[in-house]
Amino acid sequence: MELDLGLLIAGLVSIGIAAQWLAWRWKLPSILLLLGGGIALGPLLGVLSKESMPHDQLFPLVSLGVAVILFEGALNLRVRDLRGHGAVVRNLISIGALANGTLVALAAWKLGGLAPEIAALFGAILTVTGPTVIAPLLRVVRPTPAVANVLQWEGILIDPLGAILALLVYELVAAGHAGDEVALSLARVLGTGAFFGAMGAFAFATSLRRRWVPEHLHDVGALALVLLLFALSNNIQHESGLLTVTVMGVLLANAKGIDTRGILHFKESLTLLLVSVLFLVLAARIDPRALQELGGRGVLVLAAVIFIARPVGVLLSSWRSGLSWRERALIAWIGPRGIVAAAVTSIFALRLEELGHPQAQLLVPLTFTVIIGTVVLQGLSARALARALGVAEPALRGVLVLGANQVGLALAKALQATGRRVIVADTSWEQIAEARMAGLETYFGSLVSEHADQHLDLFGVGRFFGCSRRPELNQLTCLHFARELGRSATFTLAQPRKTDAPEARSAPPTLVSQRLFGEDVTYSSMAAALSRGAQIRTTKLRPEFDFATYRKREGQRVLPLFATDLRGRLYVFAAGSTWQPQVGWTVIGLVEPEATPPA
Repeated sequence: MELDLGLLIAGLVSIGIAAQWLAWRWKLPSILLLLGGGIALGPLLGVLSKESMPHDQLFPLVSLGVAVILFEGALNLRVRDLRGHGAVVRNLISIGALANGTLVALAAWKLGGLAPEIAALFGAILTVTGPTVIAPLLRVVRPTPAVANVLQWEGILIDPLGAILALLVYELVAAGHAGDEVALSLARVLGTGAFFGAMGAFAFATSLRRRWVPEHLHDVGALALVLLLFALSNNIQHESGLLTVTVMGVLLANAKGIDTRGILHFKESLTLLLVSVLFLVLAARIDPRALQELGGRGVLVLAAVIFIARPVGVLLSSWRSGLSWRERALIAWIGPRGIVAAAVTSIFALRLEELGHPQAQLLVPLTFTVIIGTVVLQGLSARALARALGVAEPALRGVLVLGANQVGLALAKALQATGRRVIVADTSWEQIAEARMAGLETYFGSLVSEHADQHLDLFGVGRFFGCSRRPELNQLTCLHFARELGRSATFTLAQPRKTDAPEARSAPPTLVSQRLFGEDVTYSSMAAALSRGAQIRTTKLRPEFDFATYRKREGQRVLPLFATDLRGRLYVFAAGSTWQPQVGWTVIGLVEPEATPPA
């Protein structure tokens, strides 16, 4: 079936993003739906086929896509993060990776029937897990922080390192023999990649420090430089481009005096798009006949990867660590392979087929057998296993409150009384000390700082309330946490209205967060009510005393704040809320004292 190229690209992008949305909606790993979509478009429907995507056209696009994905992964590779997450992560990307790759290679050789050199390349490729598959899975599984940190940083760090290892093994296989030529070829790849990567990082970091590039061109400028250096490096020395972009990303991530967060956010969005499209395309190229040819051998290799290689690597890496056996068991079970494994395999398989290497055509179906098997088995069972082992994060019931002031402390105490984890944050040590004296968990410092990104533990936290005296800080922090918690979970007190302020000065609707308790409820109005003796009280709704009766009896004396249902879920009375508390729910409100009748 021949399709217009523009329609094909638009369709792939739309299907890929739709798969991402459905995965979020259904709480499934996105790679599951991308795999299903690719297989449906390729082997089942024939919309995408090898004939419609010849490798001479596909290869450059896949290569460039992988280059951007690896660069984005390398931008997350900070030395301080590696030190902070301890010996387990370091062992997983060194001892564990070598053990895993060796055992996978042996399984592919003895059980899969691959030649030793092809099996070695296969084992090197499957050392990677990658953040593109780990991050969506962690959002679904929600394990404890110890497990999440280990898996997240292993995925970030092993992605470029595993690609480099696969690249080195590929050079050995492509050379076809050992000796001085192989050593020289490896030296050229390493030298070229390191040189261009270092030069690119130095040039771009210098341009940022000296402000030669305007801020609105930082992200696209980085993308242009990455693609240029990747192509230039590959043109000078075959297969050195992946190393170039990895080195450049690592050096930029650890460079002092530059801020890569804007670049990283752009690359994350671009990577999401590339992963979605590339996975559809690569999955569509799966040859059912090759899978049939593998037969039971593919299943045996998959079993070895899941039940032998991964557990052994994790056991060796976490020996005598502070992790419990339950946490180690969950880490050993979660090791899905994703887009980097698929793309790197496709690239190397195409190269080896051009060189006429036997069994090169078996690399792709065997890799996709492992990808499909690990994603399906682990993606569908990891959440249940985490709960069974007791290492699953509870429901996101916790609340982060900005402002250890009179209003923030009152709200925090009321929320803590419902059995929730509440964190109160402030930059005032005196107010933080007062919050601690009240028995509240605290964070001292700015919530939008790099220190908070690294040290603030948001385990079980699902909502943010901006209650500081500074409306602008509330709004800024809301926007900061909207990316992580979602805009529907971030709230702030209203800003006092200035009647003489021009309408043009008001914030645009896209930057206005949900207003706590109403459009006219400000910090000053709540602080004044508390100073007058108002108290936060809870009321249980009954058939004879429903919410309408509650509002009628209390009248203007009460400002409804929250409500909890029979399952303990928290509802916020925000501006524009349409929900209504039901019988059996508990309403939490700020109640003014009764007026003293005149004498």
